[in-house]
Amino acid sequence: MQFKHAPAAVSAVFDDPNLVSAAGLVPMLRLAQRAGLAQLAQVRLSVPTDRGANAGSKVMALVAGMLAGADSIDDMNLIRHGGMGRLFDRTYAPSTLGSFLREFRFGHVRQLDAVASRVLANLTVDTPLLRANDDARVMVDLDDTIIEVHGYQKQGASFGYSGVRGLNALLATASTTSSAPVVLAQRLRQGKTGSPKGAARIVGDALATLRRTGVAAGARPLLRADSAFYGYATIGTAITAGADVSVTVRMDPAVRAAIATIPEDAWTMIEYTDSIRDESTGQLISKAEVAEVPFTAFRSRRKAERIEGRLVVRRIPDLNPNKVEQPTLFDVYRHHAFFTTTSNDDMGTVVADKTHRGHAIIEQVHADLKNGPLAHLPSGVFTANSAWLVLAVIAFNLTRAAGVIADHTGRLTRATTATIRRTLIHVPARLARSARRITLHLPKAWPWQTAFARLFAITHAPPPVALA
Repeated sequence: MQFKHAPAAVSAVFDDPNLVSAAGLVPMLRLAQRAGLAQLAQVRLSVPTDRGANAGSKVMALVAGMLAGADSIDDMNLIRHGGMGRLFDRTYAPSTLGSFLREFRFGHVRQLDAVASRVLANLTVDTPLLRANDDARVMVDLDDTIIEVHGYQKQGASFGYSGVRGLNALLATASTTSSAPVVLAQRLRQGKTGSPKGAARIVGDALATLRRTGVAAGARPLLRADSAFYGYATIGTAITAGADVSVTVRMDPAVRAAIATIPEDAWTMIEYTDSIRDESTGQLISKAEVAEVPFTAFRSRRKAERIEGRLVVRRIPDLNPNKVEQPTLFDVYRHHAFFTTTSNDDMGTVVADKTHRGHAIIEQVHADLKNGPLAHLPSGVFTANSAWLVLAVIAFNLTRAAGVIADHTGRLTRATTATIRRTLIHVPARLARSARRITLHLPKAWPWQTAFARLFAITHAPPPVALA
């Protein structure tokens, strides 16, 4: 591609009041409105003083800015250009939205958590965000991540387990084999906070939200987590709430003793990283093997708090690259074990191991959020940043719903937020008004015209007629 005009023949003037750079906000905000975001925020948020007035409209404005790509308060000017004032009402100034967030206290953040939970439940009513058959499980993944910050004015920022100065965000997501993850619950914590702190509350909130959606009415959901969350508080909460668990365990003496009881003929070869298949026999050529043994977790606690399950162990040869020419006399293995309460009939050893390794999908959600609204935590006030995290999660779930509506079976159903923003939201348009109607003139031959048209038509359809 080459520029076809002489430089002197081209000029740029910012003078058209009828242009918008993100016409996709029209169906996106209609989707948010149908999910009840503004109404829920207006009713449930009790932010004090005049800065908390019109909470529903301000929450909608903040989410709209995040959908358009804002990752700071100043970026909220994205909703105040060209013809945006003709398309939308109450496009607040960034200073007004910043003052609104700084008035939040922890109780208001919890109120916003309740709004986010109910918005997700409303989205699943008309949108198959989590598609699961009667015998399929919904995977609930739990993990935290450090959001890096700079400067000394951020409340709660400190050096955590990663050695990076930042704040700790704990997320719980839900996904199925045919659906991309959505965020069920979230919490912002101090940077030095240990991973398991408050995890039981998040698990309870996440499973309550999942029940509210009605998706997990069939098989029991499965909570997956790493070894940082191997504790009675987290696992006990999940089981009490009606979920199974699949949690990596630490190599303590009890686990090592259980692994030592596994007979040598019980190990099964699995398809693992860099495995290859023998063309003549069809067997996998791999050094990774799995086996399982019955296991009782938390045996040091009272009998009512002990949890029966099985320990699934994966072993990999522990090869010393400096001693390849003189290998050890006996095979030495590295063991990775996780505790699960699923039955062997529902999930065999190999399937359980493969399912547990799928826990890494939550890292994609972390990366997605950090490439968007969580690229920065914009305020020096901790509770304002906590509210920012909840709003970022609401925007994330809205993009997931938009992708499913616009492209039922295509790649947009599992696309990242950046792809949804590029294809469905960042669509330039020119506004034309006639007979009290507004027409959005969009680019001809837009590559994703069909998907945008489907999203626009469905979100602007009248609500279904209520039956008596």
